[in-house]
Amino acid sequence: MDERVSEILGDEEAWIVGGAVRDELLGRPVLDLDVACHAPREAAVRYARRFGGVAFPLSERHGAWRVADPDADQTVDFTPLPSGIEADLASRDFAFNAIAVRVGSGDICDPHDGKGDLDAARIRAVSDSVFVEDPLRLLRAVRLEDELGFRMDEHTEELLRAARALVTEPAGERILGELRRLSPAGYRRLDDVGLLEPLGGRLDGSVDMRDDPDYRLVAVFREHLTSLPISNELRRYATTLLRARKPDDASARAIHRFRRGTEPWALDALAFVGAAELSTAVEASRREDPSEPLVRGDELGIPPGPAIGRILAVIAEERAAGTISTREDALALARSLATAEAAS
Repeated sequence: MDERVSEILGDEEAWIVGGAVRDELLGRPVLDLDVACHAPREAAVRYARRFGGVAFPLSERHGAWRVADPDADQTVDFTPLPSGIEADLASRDFAFNAIAVRVGSGDICDPHDGKGDLDAARIRAVSDSVFVEDPLRLLRAVRLEDELGFRMDEHTEELLRAARALVTEPAGERILGELRRLSPAGYRRLDDVGLLEPLGGRLDGSVDMRDDPDYRLVAVFREHLTSLPISNELRRYATTLLRARKPDDASARAIHRFRRGTEPWALDALAFVGAAELSTAVEASRREDPSEPLVRGDELGIPPGPAIGRILAVIAEERAAGTISTREDALALARSLATAEAAS
């Protein structure tokens, strides 16, 4: 499956395992490799020296090492094989992830009939304890259903439902990583098997409105999203959508006000508030954005302070609404507004 791994481990017992084998058998792109061998550190260092990249410990506890190979645009993980390949495969999550290919010979070890599950489009737990041993597998099972178009068998779904209270136990980064890969159908399945509510999510029609993982996260988790370790950019995006209010109408003034509070995410915000029919008006408003303001703050003849920002905002809105169009108009409006500010 990977000639580079064979070159450095072809004379030793080593197996390519897990998702790489599954994806190869399904005809899907294989991006990352997981290699079970007897000396992971040494194998990783040899791989990095031979082909480039950086070798570093992935798990001190389990003795796993990773090589990030920028040229091949992939990572290669080397994991310990202390008790033989069948014991390794017995510790995996689902039968189709418990298939191994011997490095060098291409021999296949499939003690749990994972290939049969691939043929049947079925997700089946390797053991009854898979979800208790690693609760992240609860989310992974649904995500794999979603990505592969597979379905859990009845017993595996029963095991998942019985363990659903554990879904909040994995690290937030790992939970977020699984959630980001779900489609709207994946979120509905998550809700169906009882995993969404414990995470703070709920469904409504807005989850289908934009094909974007960040949008789906906000649509599903709303104010609860901040309990996950999201980036500052996603936090700003979520805050913008959650504060958005539907425009009063499609007038230039209403669209300008909406955009002022939601750009650069105005189209997403429209979908979020249930006003996607106004997308054309927002796109037209964007095309008509002037390249320069009619006046700048230092041209208003007003002492520095917050009043300048308020006055410039009114000028921009009136320009968008079509009530003013020249510099002279803007300065006259500014004088009127400044007088009103001073009198208040």
